[in-house]
Amino acid sequence: MSSKGKYSSRHFWQQLLPKIVIAPSFVLILFFVYGFIAWTTYISFSRSRMLPNYNLDGVRPYEKLWNSLNWQVALENLAIFGILYIVICCALGLLLAILLDQKIRIEGGLRPIFLYPMALSFIVTGTAWKWFLNPGLGLEKTMHELGWESFSFDWLINPDMAIYTIVIAGVWQTSGFVMAMFLAGLRGIDSEMLKAAQLDGASSFQMYRRIIIPQLRPVFLSAFIVLAHMAIKSYDLVIALTGGGPGNATAMPATFMYSYTFSRNQMAVGSASAIIMLMTIAAIIIPYLYSELKEKKHE
Repeated sequence: MSSKGKYSSRHFWQQLLPKIVIAPSFVLILFFVYGFIAWTTYISFSRSRMLPNYNLDGVRPYEKLWNSLNWQVALENLAIFGILYIVICCALGLLLAILLDQKIRIEGGLRPIFLYPMALSFIVTGTAWKWFLNPGLGLEKTMHELGWESFSFDWLINPDMAIYTIVIAGVWQTSGFVMAMFLAGLRGIDSEMLKAAQLDGASSFQMYRRIIIPQLRPVFLSAFIVLAHMAIKSYDLVIALTGGGPGNATAMPATFMYSYTFSRNQMAVGSASAIIMLMTIAAIIIPYLYSELKEKKHE
C-alpha cells in the first residue's frame, strides 16, 4: 500500500474513532433522556392513573393540574423560595467574592470552607438543618440549656415560616459556589482599567458601582440560570428538611409531581406537572444558550 493510501486510511480512522466512542453515550442519552421526555409528554395527555394508560384524554390532565389547590400552593412556594434563594445567593456570593478579592492572607483556607457545602448532597444538607432547626433537638433547645428560656425558633414546624427554612438551607449550600463564580469574574477584570480609574480619583465604591459590577453581568446571568434551574427542580432538600410539610406549607412542583405520580395514583396529572417544570426550565435556558451562541458567531 502506498504512503498516500496509508495516510488516507489513518485519516479515515482518526475521523471515525471519536464517533464510535461517543455513539453509545449518544444512543443512551437519546433513549433515556429524550425518549422518556417524549413518553412523559404523551402520558400527560392520557388517562393514566396508577399505571400508564395510552388512551388519550386531551388536555384534561392539564385542566386538573391548574385547578388543583395543591399545585397553586406549590407554585406560590416556588415563587417565594426561588426569589429569595436567587437574590440572597447572588448578594452573599458577590459580597464574599469581593472580600476574598482583597488578597487577604487566609484566602486559601477560606475558599474551601465556603465551597465545602456544595460538595454535600441536598439530602445531607436537609437532614443536618432539620436537626439544627428542630425545636426539640437543635438551636432552640441549646439556647434553653444555656439559660435563655425565652428564646424561640419554631420555623420548622410553623406553617407560615417553614418555607424560609428551605431558603436558609439552600443559601447555605449554594452561596459558596456563587462566590467562586463571582471571584473568577473579578479576577478576570483588566487591572489596567482599574488603575486608570484610581488615577482619575475614583473611590472604591465608585469603581465597583461603575466599572467592576457592570462587567460582571455575564456572571450574574450564569448564576441566575444555575440557581433558577436548581430552585425549580428542588426535591431532595425539601423532602429531607420538611417532607413538604407541615401540611403542604413547603410543597414544591417537584414534590407535587412525585406525590401525584406515585402516591395519589394520578400519573397523567403528575406527568403534566413534570412537563410544565421542563418548559419553565427550557424557557430560562434556551434564550441563554441562544445568546451565548450568537455572541460566539459574532466573535
